Amino acid sequence: MLRQSSPLARRLLSTSASSSSTTSTTHFSTTHFGSKTVPMSSKADLVGEVFSSVAGNYDVMNDVMSAGVHRLWKDYFVSDVMRVGETTSYLSQNPPTPTSPPIPYFRHLDVAGGTGDISFRSLDSINLSLSHPPHTPPTPGIPCPATVTVCDINPDMLRVGESRAVELYSSHNVEKMSDRTSEDGLSSSKPLSFWEGDAQSLPFEDDTFDIYSICFGLRNVTEPDKAIEDAYRILKPGGRLLIMEFSHPKNDAIAAAYDAYSFNVIPEMGERIAGDRDSYQYLVESIRKFYKQEELVDVMKEKGFVEVGYEELNFGVVAIHSGWKI
Repeated sequence: MLRQSSPLARRLLSTSASSSSTTSTTHFSTTHFGSKTVPMSSKADLVGEVFSSVAGNYDVMNDVMSAGVHRLWKDYFVSDVMRVGETTSYLSQNPPTPTSPPIPYFRHLDVAGGTGDISFRSLDSINLSLSHPPHTPPTPGIPCPATVTVCDINPDMLRVGESRAVELYSSHNVEKMSDRTSEDGLSSSKPLSFWEGDAQSLPFEDDTFDIYSICFGLRNVTEPDKAIEDAYRILKPGGRLLIMEFSHPKNDAIAAAYDAYSFNVIPEMGERIAGDRDSYQYLVESIRKFYKQEELVDVMKEKGFVEVGYEELNFGVVAIHSGWKI
């Protein structure tokens, strides 16, 4: 009995058919969607379908992809690499007052972070460093000393994050997409806000953020180099770009074992746990198409970042890249 195709699989068949029927005189840019070649104009919608499909089970997806280790990677990323708590601890020595400038002293932007895994850890670290109970509402007339902004292209992912955020921090401290008109800028007095936006052209002004993080999201961007270029634009001078992404183990034996697990186990688990083999198959394939560690270093340098480097976790299964804007 044939397995019924998922909406994503049917969409891919339609895309492939339309591409192959295009005459040779028609020129368009193509990119990869997993192991498939698709028109560049189609990738964002295809990726959107993947993440809309898995939004409600995103933690389950990450557990499947990493055998649960993603939670440790994210803890390490925020506590030992970003070190937001240490960065903002000086604010406890110089708390804001009603006469302080009406802007946060420290701003963290988490891109492709719709469900909040990184941003919640960041905000918890900030609250701990400031001895600020998470459910305490902002003080009227006094600006938040530090804010975390979540930006994602997928509204389904963002709605999951908003719901979780309100449960964790109360509505006093969370600005949802529906709370804001299109004319509003980053003027919220709330410490956590959610924005819909494309990493290639973010809806923020130049020189706005102190830290830009993107975790397990850059490989899903249609043109990752454009996202890195826009990260440089919106970071303040002295700001830092941090990228955590599945990567390429350099040891042949580990790479072979990783491939065997990825291609044979992950899609099957996606089928059994979430009823969605195709989305998990794409996620596995997308990792193999992404930059190798040194290639990403070169792109970051090309876009203007300095002091660029990376560290590998779990023998290169994951890499964390860092660069600074000066």
